[in-house]
Amino acid sequence: MKLAVFGAGAWGTALALAFSGRHDLRLWTWLPAHADAMAAARENREFLPGHPFPDNLVVTSDASIALGGADLAVIATPMAGLRNTVGLVAPARIPFLWVCKGLEAGTGLLPHQVVAEVAPAATCGALTGPSFAEEVARRLPTAITLASKNLAFAQAMAEALHTPRLRLYANDDIIGAEVGGAVKNVLAIATGICDGLGLGLNARAALMTRGLAEITRFGVALGARRETFMGLAGLGDLILTCTGDLSRNRKVGLALASGRNLDAIQCELGHVAEGVMTTHEVTRRAAALGVEMPITEAIRAVLDGEIRAVDAVDRLMGRDTKTE
Repeated sequence: MKLAVFGAGAWGTALALAFSGRHDLRLWTWLPAHADAMAAARENREFLPGHPFPDNLVVTSDASIALGGADLAVIATPMAGLRNTVGLVAPARIPFLWVCKGLEAGTGLLPHQVVAEVAPAATCGALTGPSFAEEVARRLPTAITLASKNLAFAQAMAEALHTPRLRLYANDDIIGAEVGGAVKNVLAIATGICDGLGLGLNARAALMTRGLAEITRFGVALGARRETFMGLAGLGDLILTCTGDLSRNRKVGLALASGRNLDAIQCELGHVAEGVMTTHEVTRRAAALGVEMPITEAIRAVLDGEIRAVDAVDRLMGRDTKTE
């Protein structure tokens, strides 16, 4: 196939490299200077250095060139860029996937709901699951989920896009897949705080387990299937993001535990940590649904400066006893 990857951050670049073994690739960036730099260096030195581009990977900042003759587009922008990028891709009338994880700021919509507003007739789906860009670029074994309301499409794309080191599983519970991918970023901030405060492995295990319960309650209230959260898009992504040192959201939590300012943390990070915005949107949407999410609410309070990171621990541990 001919693939167009829209978004030349670390994850978009890693996927372009992974898929280039079987397909012709065009990697699009909105910034012409970034496209010129990548074309000259034959690698993405800004976001994913050290991984040379193959000959069949073309870099461009022209959407028409990226989409010309393409069979499939992969949108690899942050959540904030999804709506506009779907608007660029949809007129080409080709199937597309997205890889962002979160809820849209202001609307609280999941990615597939944003897509439905912009391109309601599109054949499309989400790529999600436990995956760090650096490891995918290094061709380390990775398994992820390709979710779509159209199971036949998900199965066909999973077959077409799999590589010897990137295994795709088809799923038709797109709500569950997206909720798992979004809310695990909130829990990664929480576990970063936990580890940064030196609270121990017992605390981390408890936090992740109760966090999975929050994710599941929220997802089921939105119409997801409970079993999805036991798979790659749920438990798998949660484990990776909460424990892996490459996790941006975990890094935010670690820095918050040291008392640093959130704005300074995000500026220094240099990449988007989706969990920060997602925390606020999940809190609002959960409240509207009447879903109890005490860990998420505690992290929101920390991010908003209402309480210190260490106070969040006392708040959670001081809650009334519950049955499990």
